[in-house]
Amino acid sequence: MEKSFKEQFPEMKIVLLETLRLGSDINYDCLKEFGEVVAYDETNNYEEAIERVADADIVIVDQFPINEKSMGKADRLKLVTMTSTGTNFVDFEFINRTGIAVANIRGYSTTSVAQHTFALLLYLYEKLSYFDDYVKQEKYVNDTSNESFFMRFHELSGKTWGIVGMGQIGMLVAQIASAFGCKVIYYSPSGKPHNQNYPHVSFDELLTESDIISVHTPLTQTTAGLFGYNEFKKMKSTAYFINVARGGILQEEGLAKALEENLIAGAGLDVLTVEPMSPDCPLLPFKDSTKLIITPHTAWASVESRTRSIEEIYLNIKAFLNGEERNICR
Repeated sequence: MEKSFKEQFPEMKIVLLETLRLGSDINYDCLKEFGEVVAYDETNNYEEAIERVADADIVIVDQFPINEKSMGKADRLKLVTMTSTGTNFVDFEFINRTGIAVANIRGYSTTSVAQHTFALLLYLYEKLSYFDDYVKQEKYVNDTSNESFFMRFHELSGKTWGIVGMGQIGMLVAQIASAFGCKVIYYSPSGKPHNQNYPHVSFDELLTESDIISVHTPLTQTTAGLFGYNEFKKMKSTAYFINVARGGILQEEGLAKALEENLIAGAGLDVLTVEPMSPDCPLLPFKDSTKLIITPHTAWASVESRTRSIEEIYLNIKAFLNGEERNICR
C-alpha cells in the first residue's frame, strides 16, 4: 500500500506568512494533508519572518521577500511556493546557491483579471460615475430635458484596442475586445511576437493608433517606467489607458500630468508603484471619476481566483513531494 504524505514526511511543517493577502474567507485545510500547518495573517518584517520559518519545511508567501535575510536561517526549508505569479521579490542567486526550490502559481487569475480590465474600461468609457451620480442626486426625477445627454460616450465597436503583453491574460482580453467589435493590435516588450491572430506593432504604433491600451506584461527591466508623460503625449486625446499588470510599469507623475492636461481621456489602474497606496502618490489628489479610477489591486481577487490559488499551491507541494517539477522558478 502506498504511504500517505504524512507517513512519508511525518515531521513536515508548512508555514503561511501572509494569509490576509488571499482573504480571511479562504480555507487552507487541504494543506493539512502534508503535515502541520501554521498560518499567520501577515508578516511585517524580517525579524518576524526569521522566527516563523526557522523550523519550516515549506513556506508559503505572497510578496514577502525571499532572500538570505528572510530565509537564510531556515535550515529545514525545502520549498517556497507563492500565492502569486511575479518573482521580482525573489533573490535567485540565494535560492540557486542554497538549493531551496521556489514555485509560483500560474493561470489562476486569468479570467478574473480580464474581467476587471473591462470593468475598469467600461466604467470610464460609458461615464458610469457621472450617470450614477446623476440619478442619485435625483436629477433624473421628472427629467424631461435629457440633460444627461450632455455627457457623451461612444461604442467600443470599431475602435482599436492595443495590448501590451500577449500572454494568457492579454489573449483573453483580445478575444473579449474582438467580441465587442474592436480591432486588436499588440506590442510585445520582449521583442518576441508569438501570436498570429492579431497584428504585432511597434510601441510607437501602439501608442498612436490605439483608442484603448491595456497592460498585461510582467514588470522587468524592459517594462519598468514604460508609460510616462512622453508616451501619453503620443496617444490620442480620446484614448484610455488601463494597467492591471504592475504599478512600476507606469510613471505615475507622468499620468497625473497627462490627465491634468487632457492628453488622454482617462485611465483605470488596479496597481500602483507603492502598495498599499502612499499618501505621496501623485494620483491621490485627482478626484474626477470620469477620468480616473483606481482599485486596490483587486483584479485577480475574485472568490474563484483566490480558491484556485490554494488549489495550485496544493498541487505545487504535491508535485514537489513526489519528486516532480511544477511551476518551479529559476
